[in-house]
Amino acid sequence: MRERSDNNPEKQMRCVLVGAGDNVASYAFQNGMQELEGLAAACDHETVAVFIQRIAKPNPATFIGSGKVEEIAGYIGENGIGTVIFNNSLSPLQISRLSDVLGCEVLDRTGIILEIFGRRARTSESRMQVEYARLQYMLPRLEGMRKNLSRQGGAGGSMSNKGVGEKQIELDKRLIGKRMAVLKKRLTEVEKNRYVMRGRRAKNGIKTVALVGYTNAGKSTLLNALITRYGNGDKVYAEDKLFATLDTTVRNLRFPDKDDPAKGTEVLISDTVGFINDIPHDLIKAFRSTLEEAALADLIINVVDASDEYHDMHIEVTKQTLTDIGAGAVPVITVMNKCDRTEIDTARCTETGAEQKTVFVSAKTGEGLEQLVDQIKSGIG
Repeated sequence: MRERSDNNPEKQMRCVLVGAGDNVASYAFQNGMQELEGLAAACDHETVAVFIQRIAKPNPATFIGSGKVEEIAGYIGENGIGTVIFNNSLSPLQISRLSDVLGCEVLDRTGIILEIFGRRARTSESRMQVEYARLQYMLPRLEGMRKNLSRQGGAGGSMSNKGVGEKQIELDKRLIGKRMAVLKKRLTEVEKNRYVMRGRRAKNGIKTVALVGYTNAGKSTLLNALITRYGNGDKVYAEDKLFATLDTTVRNLRFPDKDDPAKGTEVLISDTVGFINDIPHDLIKAFRSTLEEAALADLIINVVDASDEYHDMHIEVTKQTLTDIGAGAVPVITVMNKCDRTEIDTARCTETGAEQKTVFVSAKTGEGLEQLVDQIKSGIG
């Protein structure tokens, strides 16, 4: 167990993180735990301790071993912790059992990502997409979630009556099913409108470029830098935090011809939701129509935070996600962003992106934008 110093105990809700696997010293595991702390912080949870356990096979009831559960329960009782977040996907049974034993709210990796998406959604479409994904996730986990609510004082006295509680769960399931049907119908209408808009763009013969990449790699900041130099539309929302962008934004850019400034190349460039390792399958399904902006693009720009020590893993996650959404065959330019940071290992970054065209840029300073534009014009020409 690793305990963190408590610099500001009143700033955030206190939580502990739990990670388990057969190779807890691996590069992937360490990256996952680091990401989990960032995900927790994005939901205003302050991580005060981290528990790690090496397991060959998950415990069907509690995922981790009984001894580790007791250790975590003791720490929770002594330190007044309200939430435990696992870096693993937990079954409905595991969430229910752990909630009982630990006496606090229990979330898994999927649950915390869905919570962030719920907070970040801004448009009616993204709010519906997130709600649909959350309801899909909730359905088999209602019992454990109702226990979580009761721990937080969100459930009435009826929770003490098992029979009434079971009836309430069945009622909840029916209500969720009806709500999902309504959302699916509305999202289908939104999807039809999106297809109409794409059809109009195709008739105009304008090439499309999609910005994709790991969350918080700087996609929106890069788009704003391109808008400043080559566009005349409004800038997009950009902030240094996980999943700041959930809604696809499209902007029209015009790249001037170097030999004849009066001429130029017009493109439509879209900013899409960021990817993350082990992204919930329900989220991919819910955001399918949004992610199709990448699958139907003429060119994809994979934006990578080159200053992140795990950037090579992020590239692989993005490549796999693109394949999963049917965009694996679209040409890709790899953009190593944040090259203004001195800690970047340029040799390693070049080697990582060797399979694809690689451009080093700084969306913050504008360095490398002209080289990127040249690659875009070549890629869609």
